[in-house]
Amino acid sequence: MLQGLGIRALAYDWRDEHIPFFDRELRELKAHDIRMSAIYLLGGWPLNERDVWDDPQRKAGLEFLKRNALQIEVWVTYSGEGTEDLTDDQAKYDAAASRIGVLADLINDLGCRLGIYNHGGWGGKPQTMLEIVRRLEAKKVGIVYNFHHGHEHLDEMPAAFAPMLPYLMCVNLNGTTRGGPKIIPLGRGEEDLGILRMLKESGYEGPIGILDHRMDVDAELSLRENLAGLQTLLGKIGDDAALATYAEDALN
Repeated sequence: MLQGLGIRALAYDWRDEHIPFFDRELRELKAHDIRMSAIYLLGGWPLNERDVWDDPQRKAGLEFLKRNALQIEVWVTYSGEGTEDLTDDQAKYDAAASRIGVLADLINDLGCRLGIYNHGGWGGKPQTMLEIVRRLEAKKVGIVYNFHHGHEHLDEMPAAFAPMLPYLMCVNLNGTTRGGPKIIPLGRGEEDLGILRMLKESGYEGPIGILDHRMDVDAELSLRENLAGLQTLLGKIGDDAALATYAEDALN
């Protein structure tokens, strides 16, 4: 399906029932010339390395990376575990960086880079992610920014986007309307064209992702709608050929 859609890279999301099929998934992707560019790493937030290996989800993901010698991006969500009782902002950032740093060390040792994936809450705010990755600059840690989890950040853009630029690993687009549903097809949101223009004007040159994130719609249809939506946005840009080329290259 992905091959037929012209999608050549996949960030792989999974749940416990998929663990036995990790290696088969990788083989199928390779057979169809699709790169697994990233994998989500599920599980709790560790205090130390032993805690990581005691967590069955973290362990499954890390062992998959290790036995296949995959040097890819590893995306994690962080909502603020370990900071709940702290009131000082700097202390919260330090505590968050400490927890994420434990996991980053293990992931870096495998030749992979850790990406903090905003998923709402304090841990998903641009400022929070920025402060954490700055504290971990000695490690391979960056930011994966998702606009479908960033509706509440729109008023801060583009000022909040610019400082993240040096650390951005991927930007995921989705249809975005202020006060609207979180998940709608790309191109049907009131903010979509403005967001695409902002990416170009910011100088961002990394990959752009689209999501199949609608449980009530077949995955192929959802992805086709997002791809069509992107083309519609490019059409609305008119004769701005530089922006059209930028978006097409980034998606590929």
